[in-house]
Amino acid sequence: MIKYFYQAIIPEKWRNIVHINLRKIKSFYLKGDAFYCPCCGKSSSMFLSKGNGIDSRKNAVCPRCGSLERSRLLYLYLKRETEIFHGISSILHFAPEAALKKLLKSNPNYIDVDINPNLATYQMDITNLKYPDDKFDYIICSHVLGHIPDENLALSELYRVLKPGGSLFLLSLMDLSSPKTLENKKFDTPEKKLNAYGEKDLERLYGRDFIERIRRKNIHVEEIDYRRNFSKNDRKKMSLGNGQREIIYKISKN
Repeated sequence: MIKYFYQAIIPEKWRNIVHINLRKIKSFYLKGDAFYCPCCGKSSSMFLSKGNGIDSRKNAVCPRCGSLERSRLLYLYLKRETEIFHGISSILHFAPEAALKKLLKSNPNYIDVDINPNLATYQMDITNLKYPDDKFDYIICSHVLGHIPDENLALSELYRVLKPGGSLFLLSLMDLSSPKTLENKKFDTPEKKLNAYGEKDLERLYGRDFIERIRRKNIHVEEIDYRRNFSKNDRKKMSLGNGQREIIYKISKN
């Protein structure tokens, strides 16, 4: 009941600010070096939990910058394997993770968008991008596609605005033990989606057929489990996840 009135009275933008400040306050009590965040370069005695109930994850959130497992791993990949942090390449970033946005926004050609105006600089629907063809050198779309009802239209728009020779990075919650994506319109409530897909606002839970679902003519897809580049101890110290949310799919257009 309290949560209901809090959300009804306090605008989302201010709720986000309160959430960030509370997280930062917690970080003062978590001094230590058991965990390390590559995004902000800070250590903590522990990371914060994410979610609750069946979707709860321990040591998921950096208390200092708010990065998640997938954000930390993607940052490490982008820093080591791409030129995205060098020069002034054009970058489109969907549903921007605050930790990554902070590191990228010094580039004058960086654009962050979200359908929710409280979560990004520009409000935009991924199925109707207001940009010309072949515009962006890099596109980051992490944990967005699985939430979009019209997956094909979203992909068409992403591929349209990606430059030939550019790179699109897709990430999503995956069930890597399943050969097929689970998608059923009967799962039409937050509770049903949570039980079936693992998150209450997903439209589907991707399986091993993800590459085939996103492949198109003149589109090349590479699956990258970048966690394999780190030792077991490093994966634990930086909390780089278990692979369900962190597989990077690199897409290039011929």
